[in-house]
Amino acid sequence: MFIADGWRDYELLDTGDGERLERWGKYILRRPDPQIIWPAKAGSDLWEGFHARYHRSSSGGGSWEIQSQLPERWVIHYRALSFYVKAMGFKHTGLFPEQAANWEWLIHQIHSQTGQANVLNLFAYTGGATVAAAHAGAAVCHIDAAKGMVSWAKENLILSEMAERPVRFIVDDVLKFVQREKRRNRQYEGIIMDPPSFGRGPNGEIWKIEDEIYNLVKECVEVLAPKPRFFLINSYTTGLAPTVLKNILSLTVGERFGGKVSAEEVGLPVSASSIVLPCGASGRWEAAE
Repeated sequence: MFIADGWRDYELLDTGDGERLERWGKYILRRPDPQIIWPAKAGSDLWEGFHARYHRSSSGGGSWEIQSQLPERWVIHYRALSFYVKAMGFKHTGLFPEQAANWEWLIHQIHSQTGQANVLNLFAYTGGATVAAAHAGAAVCHIDAAKGMVSWAKENLILSEMAERPVRFIVDDVLKFVQREKRRNRQYEGIIMDPPSFGRGPNGEIWKIEDEIYNLVKECVEVLAPKPRFFLINSYTTGLAPTVLKNILSLTVGERFGGKVSAEEVGLPVSASSIVLPCGASGRWEAAE
């Protein structure tokens, strides 16, 4: 398992009864998680002092119960990286802390590159991986279909004091963008993607991961540089096992460039117990040494 255990500003305090209890900086949030099917520890006082709790609605969606004063948004740090977080709809905060395990790997891959690496980040959301890659010295092309998420990513880059780094922010459908990059003969040493299970592009394009992921990866192979360094796929879709991601990378990137493919669940350690909470899966391809 790829475990994100380098945080100081974030902590998964406890889990149980379908919820996770988390510390985001100095604020404590309770959020539902369908994979937590074990009971909370009896007699624990940890669960009572939260600032906000997200309640799911039986009709879909849900809402936050604010118990203590909570700012509209606040800042948390991961090593030299900084991010805005806030209590959003559908229980989200604008950051997935387990991805720090992948940020560390990306930084290592970029540092091992001779010269500046060009990195393409697809479904890039609020830019966690973009900020990490820019911090490592890469030139990054950040693509997401949601204009608000791209604006947020720009703010995170500025917050991390990297406003002058070579990062392009683009609102677009990822597949169409990759196909245009192929026609323009643009190439990348590294590609990152974090596709949703289901989504829509800026012009109503429908994305369903089971139908589209293999074709997208195959198209991405066409914009890799002659000597690429890495390729990362992250997925929160429970039906896609890590081995599925490994197979996709082996049949596409690995078939053309050789190298090494690995895939594991991604997880967060739980402070109140010895367990690790699984938070999706990641497949990684890296060039041979």
